[in-house]
Amino acid sequence: MPFRGGDPDRYPHRDEVVAYLSAYAAHLDADIRTGHRVAAVRRGDGGFEVELAGGGRLSARAVVAASGTFGRPHRPALPGLETFTGTVLHAAEYRSPEPFAGQRAVVVGAGNSAVQIAVELGKAARATLASRAPVKFIRRQIAGRDLHFWLQRTGLDTAPLGGLLREPPTQLVIDDGRYRAALAQGAPDRRPVFTGAEETKVVWADGMREEADVIVLATGYRPDLPYLAGLDGALDAVGRPRHRGGVALALPGLAFVGLEWQRSLSSNSLRGVGRDAARIARHLAVRLGRR
Repeated sequence: MPFRGGDPDRYPHRDEVVAYLSAYAAHLDADIRTGHRVAAVRRGDGGFEVELAGGGRLSARAVVAASGTFGRPHRPALPGLETFTGTVLHAAEYRSPEPFAGQRAVVVGAGNSAVQIAVELGKAARATLASRAPVKFIRRQIAGRDLHFWLQRTGLDTAPLGGLLREPPTQLVIDDGRYRAALAQGAPDRRPVFTGAEETKVVWADGMREEADVIVLATGYRPDLPYLAGLDGALDAVGRPRHRGGVALALPGLAFVGLEWQRSLSSNSLRGVGRDAARIARHLAVRLGRR
């Protein structure tokens, strides 16, 4: 369903996205049940049994885990972080810079969220962007059109590269010039990730110990799939789905939609998930004998 309204080169606002998704759901001929959290998926007679957290079960010949990529904030085990007595929060919990005005803030990460939060904090607090490697920028507009226009026009958006990449490539920070300028001006400054933390201080690579009030972990997300933990072969040792192009490797009838680099650059976004969903639907139709 096309995303209608407004300038196609303008990013949609939150409420516009919500309205689009609500209209899309209303358009579907599907039994949509909100407020029903899945507790577990288990093997059942001829398929699967889906256990709901509030009680009740659903039976199905196939299950598609479509809960996406961003359900579980990733909190890396940085040395000493558990002893830090200041505020530690993930980017998922960050809302605005006002609570940290005048404080010493350290933002960990080198992606879009990390840079955007660090620059925003740099206007209200003394902020540092701490990353393992320097930030890599890409221009938001090329030849007067948004980067995403060119990704679609060139085919890079849909190229089936997911099977060729064991790990996602280095993330590029989309910039219209303001973020590069802020880093160049030192608000925030950029340093290698601290080597340790102890109570009220962080320890930098050169051995300097510095008081800090807040550490923001803009360190990404992982799929949130605990309901598949009881299905042998569905997940690997760290909870990542075992799949090829969204089709589970070891469990016929199980599939995934919305994973990062499931098949392409846009697999975990609104503009790309539909293509993968259609492919998974065709696969399951064949699997279930409904060509």
